[in-house]
Amino acid sequence: MNRMKLYYAPGACSLADHTALHEAGQAFDIERVDIRTHMTEHGIDFRTVSAKGYVPALVLPDGQLLTENIAVLDHLASLYPQLAPAGPLGRSRLIEALAFISTELHRAFKPMWHGGSERERAHAAETVTGHLRLMCDAMKGPFLFGKEPTGADFYLFVMLVWAERFNVEVPQQMVELKRQMLERPAVRAALQAEAPVRTEV
Repeated sequence: MNRMKLYYAPGACSLADHTALHEAGQAFDIERVDIRTHMTEHGIDFRTVSAKGYVPALVLPDGQLLTENIAVLDHLASLYPQLAPAGPLGRSRLIEALAFISTELHRAFKPMWHGGSERERAHAAETVTGHLRLMCDAMKGPFLFGKEPTGADFYLFVMLVWAERFNVEVPQQMVELKRQMLERPAVRAALQAEAPVRTEV
């Protein structure tokens, strides 16, 4: 039987999916993508895999392609329930958090990654800090939904790594969340596999 295969770029948002796959404890394959050249580590034009040209891209065992962090992390949660919050609204709460991280928090970093002016970067940093504070207000424990991380926490972790890279102020609760994430074997495995972390997003 074929295994899932994740196309990723080191340090990009696909790190969330990479970590979630490790957390699920299932065997999977990975292939590194250079976002600037669109070439994979095996010399394939990544655009022949995903016409969008950016990561993540997850090839499912039946050959279907799934893209976008919200969709990939939600699908993994459907396969591995430990990646979603418990309760009747668990999956909905997961999607709610993933949507906020993707459309608001992730997007706010754009001026930092793509040559924004000093003023634009300062405004972006303020926006990121504000979004993180808002998420802190809704936290149910050391992680977003309680004592264990979900797919949303793995995506949030990537945003916290980026925040450190760009010297963005982070609430203490998020500093502690990031510290705990770095202690998890799944996070360490994904980071080790992606080292050295570069600057693709």
